[in-house]
Amino acid sequence: MAISNLQETLLMYAKEKSRLNLQFNDIQFNLASATKKTLAAQQQYNNKMSNYYYMYKGNMIFQDEYEDLCYQLEAEYEFNIKNIDSWEEQLQLDKETLELKLNEINANETSFRALLKKNIQSDFSYGGGQGQ
Repeated sequence: MAISNLQETLLMYAKEKSRLNLQFNDIQFNLASATKKTLAAQQQYNNKMSNYYYMYKGNMIFQDEYEDLCYQLEAEYEFNIKNIDSWEEQLQLDKETLELKLNEINANETSFRALLKKNIQSDFSYGGGQGQ
């Protein structure tokens, strides 16, 4: 009976590890997505700044408008980057939490495997000489 309970516990750990690994993969995907969004935001910012520069280049009449647009664009860019950075930090925390949970499960699984091995050895005699 003890052996079947230990085996059931090990199966539960395997299922939990599988679930956590799936979450871990989702987090890894989202981290890659955050990096991609950061690069896209940077590229968009660079393109708009370049366009504004060439649109207003040399035209002193619209210099104040140009500076306002640049200020707005920079504020928007910084806001977007801060949001992405915040999301990325949360993903990193989630990743570390999952790693801790996985390490805990692996340690428990190792303990239960050793206990299962000990129970199997005590329940069955090897070579017909148990107790001699």
